Amino acid sequence: MPISAVPPVAVLAEAASDSDADFAAESGMREVKSAARTVELLERLAVLQNRPTSIRELSEAMNVPRSSLHALLRTLARHGWVRSDSSGSMYMIGIRALLAGTSYLDADPYLPIVQTFLHELHEEFDETFHFGRLDGFDIVYLATLKSSRYSRQLNRVGRRLPAFATSLGKAVLAERSGADLDPHLSPDALPLTPQTLTVRADLDADLEQTRSRGYAIDNEENTLGLKCFAVALPYTDPTSDAISVSLPLARLTPQLEEQIVAALRLSERNICNIVRSIKDAAWL
Repeated sequence: MPISAVPPVAVLAEAASDSDADFAAESGMREVKSAARTVELLERLAVLQNRPTSIRELSEAMNVPRSSLHALLRTLARHGWVRSDSSGSMYMIGIRALLAGTSYLDADPYLPIVQTFLHELHEEFDETFHFGRLDGFDIVYLATLKSSRYSRQLNRVGRRLPAFATSLGKAVLAERSGADLDPHLSPDALPLTPQTLTVRADLDADLEQTRSRGYAIDNEENTLGLKCFAVALPYTDPTSDAISVSLPLARLTPQLEEQIVAALRLSERNICNIVRSIKDAAWL
């Protein structure tokens, strides 16, 4: 039975639809259609990663009349949540979305603690390290430190990838099972590479291995030529955060793998000890 790595926009739309239905069922309240449409529009623009898109594309994707969408886009543009190109016919996410995103990061109590250890790992190995959080079907990147060996330094913060196809995601998914795991696996999997595990039985076996060894492995399942290792950070219940390292297979040796995994696991223990001590002191 396949699991699904639906393309990001479709994932967002499906997740939003599911959460809206769950909210309505649980609260007995009617969904505010205009608000839901606004959220879906902003999420669709956000995952396009600054690629301009037309009203026609958005209208077809959202199944919304162009006239209604045009009015909504103009309103959002007036308030800075959406911007248009010089022709006024193509739209992108606006700067207000950045302000909302940075506010989330600024208020996160775990990020400063984790970043301290990411910097230490980065200084020791000069590889690329990530901090991510589970959100629906996806892992959202909250911090990234790139290896200096890369000439192109892209900021991954805020990007989403299917959890089942990343070491970050698999580390967190391995902390769940059964009914707790199912809501985070989309039913219509698409592989990101030929190595991606798209059969549920294969993923379940991989997650069991992750639990046994204490860390997750992404063996070119997300990006060909890259191998990634991750450990979950079980300082919340349920666990939603993890840290990882990604490095080219050409540079990976058995000795380096052993050293990096040991460092990740030590960082996980230290991070969780600090969080627990702060919680015990009622600071967090």
